[in-house]
Amino acid sequence: MAGKPWEDWTVGETLHHSLHRTVTETDNLMTCLLTHNPQPLHLDAEYAAASAFGQIVVNGVYTFGLMVGVSVGDTTVGVLVANLGYDAVVHPKPVFVGDTLRVETTVLEKRESKSRPEAGLVVFEHRAINQRGELVCQCKRTALLQKKSAL
Repeated sequence: MAGKPWEDWTVGETLHHSLHRTVTETDNLMTCLLTHNPQPLHLDAEYAAASAFGQIVVNGVYTFGLMVGVSVGDTTVGVLVANLGYDAVVHPKPVFVGDTLRVETTVLEKRESKSRPEAGLVVFEHRAINQRGELVCQCKRTALLQKKSAL
C-alpha cells in the first residue's frame, strides 16, 4: 500500500511525485474521443495553427486527469474511502503534444470526519508543471481517507 492513512498526513507537507509523463497525440485524441469532445482546437491541426496557440492544444480534461492520476499512487492508494470533491481547477498555461509533465502535491487541510469515525478528510492541492517549469494545471482535491484503525 503506497497511500498513507489519515493520521500520517501533515498540513504543509509537499510531495514531488516521481512519475513524469510526456503527452502524446494519442493521449489527446483518445481523451477527445472518449469524452465526445469535438473541439477543433484539440483535433484539427489546420484550425489550431490559425489560433493564438499556433498548434493543437491538449484537452484540459486529459491534463487534469493525468495530474490527479499521477498523485494517486503516493497519496490515496489503499486508503481512499471516497474523493469528495475537486475545487479551484485552473489551467494557467496550455499543454501541447510533446510536453513532459510532473506533479507536486501539498496538504492544505486535514480534519476529522463528522459522519465516519473511522476516517478523516485531507485536502490536497495538486499542481502539474511542464518541462519549462510552467504551471499548467492546479486543483484542490478533498479525499476521505481511512484511519489506521480501519485498515
